[in-house]
Amino acid sequence: MQELQRIIEEAWEDRALLSDSATQDAVREVIALLDKGELRVAQPCGAEWQVNEWVKKAVVLYFPIQKMETIEVGPFEFHDKMALKKDYKSKGVRVVPHAVARYGAFLNEGVIMMPSYVNIGAYVDSGTMVDTWATVGSCAQVGKNVHLSGGVGVGGVLEPLQAAPVIIEDNAFIGSRCILVEGVRVGREAVLGANVTLTGSTKIIDVTGTEPVEYRGYVPPRSVVIPGSIPKKFPAGEYQVPCALIIGKRKESTDKKTSLNDALRENNVSV
Repeated sequence: MQELQRIIEEAWEDRALLSDSATQDAVREVIALLDKGELRVAQPCGAEWQVNEWVKKAVVLYFPIQKMETIEVGPFEFHDKMALKKDYKSKGVRVVPHAVARYGAFLNEGVIMMPSYVNIGAYVDSGTMVDTWATVGSCAQVGKNVHLSGGVGVGGVLEPLQAAPVIIEDNAFIGSRCILVEGVRVGREAVLGANVTLTGSTKIIDVTGTEPVEYRGYVPPRSVVIPGSIPKKFPAGEYQVPCALIIGKRKESTDKKTSLNDALRENNVSV
C-alpha cells in the first residue's frame, strides 16, 4: 500500500506521469481494491474516521487514463469511461431494474438497490437499502443497515474536490428527498426527516434543552432531525435561511428498523 500511495501522490503532483504504464497500473489496482471493498476512501477508527486522501486522488486520476467506449446492456446503450459493476448474484446483492452501480464502488452482501445509482469509490455496507432514485455519490461511505429513502442525494467528492466524503454511520434512517453534501457525517442510528438538507456550513441546532447547541457538518448519534429555518440579516433586510433541528433522540426501545414516522411521532412531530 505504501508503494501504491507513493505512485499516486507523485502522479497527483505531476499529471505527465499518467502516461507511464506503471502509474496507470497502480491507479487501476487502487480502483480494483475499492471495487472489492479491500480498500476504502475512509474507514472508522474508534469513534472517529480516517480519510485516505490518496485513495480519493486515485479515483480522480482514473478518469483521464480511461477511454470512452460503448456499453450495451440488452436494448440499452451507454457511452462512458467507466465499466458497470457486475456479478451481483455471487456478491449477494439485490439489484432491481434500473439500478446502476459503477465499477470501483463496493456493495456488501445484503445490499438492496432499487432503481438508483452508486458512483465509483463509494462503500455501501451490508443490509443497506438504496431506495428508488436515491444516489450515492463518489467515495461516499454508507454503513450497515442504513435506509436511504426515495430521492435521497448523497454527494460525491470529485466535483469539487473536497477534503472528506459524506459519511452515514450504521443503522441511520435518511428520509425522502434529503440531501447530504460537503463531507457531512451522520452518526449511527440517527433519523433524518424528509427534506433535510445538510452542507458543511448548515447549522444543525439541538433544541431539546433550555439552550440551543449548534453543530456544523455533523449529526450526533441517535438524533432525530427535521428541517428548520433561522433568521439572518442581509443588507436588504432580515430573511429566513435553512437549518436543521435536532428535536429529540431515538429511544433505546425503538427498533433500528423503525419507520421514519414512528421515530418522529415519538418526539411529538406531526407526520
